[in-house]
Amino acid sequence: MLRAPAGERAVLLSALLCSLAAAGNAGLPTAVNITWSSINFKTILKWQPKPSGYFYTVEIHGETSDTKKKCIMTTETECDVTDALRNVRETYTAHVLSVKSLVEDNFEEPLFASSEKFTPYNQTIIGKPEIQHHTQKDSKLNVVFRDPLTPYMFPNGSFRSVRDIFKHDLEYKLYYWKDQSSGKKDATTRSHTFDISVDNKNNYCFYIQGIIPSRRENRNGQESLVLCTTVGRTILDEYGAEVFIIIAVVAIAVIVLAVVLAVILCKRKKAKTAREKEPLNRV
Repeated sequence: MLRAPAGERAVLLSALLCSLAAAGNAGLPTAVNITWSSINFKTILKWQPKPSGYFYTVEIHGETSDTKKKCIMTTETECDVTDALRNVRETYTAHVLSVKSLVEDNFEEPLFASSEKFTPYNQTIIGKPEIQHHTQKDSKLNVVFRDPLTPYMFPNGSFRSVRDIFKHDLEYKLYYWKDQSSGKKDATTRSHTFDISVDNKNNYCFYIQGIIPSRRENRNGQESLVLCTTVGRTILDEYGAEVFIIIAVVAIAVIVLAVVLAVILCKRKKAKTAREKEPLNRV
């Protein structure tokens, strides 16, 4: 009986194992509705359906970087891939593999579905800025805020902000309006402070939003909380001359009443004193 050389036997064995692996994964459902969800560079990959009797593994393929595996043999339908996207200017594609076996080996050729391309620098959404404090004094509204932080760190362990990454591509808009009014105005800054001229007789409401003007999509970030100022106002500021006239009339009436009462009391006192000085009638 003829025996194949050892090299040929190894090739045949490898082919057989590959066929068995492919057959084992054949017929498995592949992921659908694969989407990227990214805010401040924290990026989650999501897909469907929930697996039953098989597992998912995510591969991140960069245009210039090595392939990275995340969420290996998971039964979940989402995966945090933030750590695999550190080069935020690179464009990535995700492969969601459907795998039958709990053990991965070099012969396995799993079925997979691919995501749309994703570039974090161009597509992550800018989160809500944090308003640290605000004041309205005279005709000036001052607002100080802080940039949203990203999951990425400096070597010293502090978190990088979105401004640390976007630099001059990032700006902020302040939208403000008189309380109980619908007419909005806006101002733009690349710093952390707004100083706006306002009407000192009115309260103002406002919010802040990060913007990347160079983008075609996802230019506007999330809106901060809406806050309103409180201006110390007098009754005269609120209601005008009508109240002033009413107050003046009331004050004059009180003064006149006080004078009349004083005169009456004085006359009664004099009359009482005069009666006390008259001699008593003899019986």
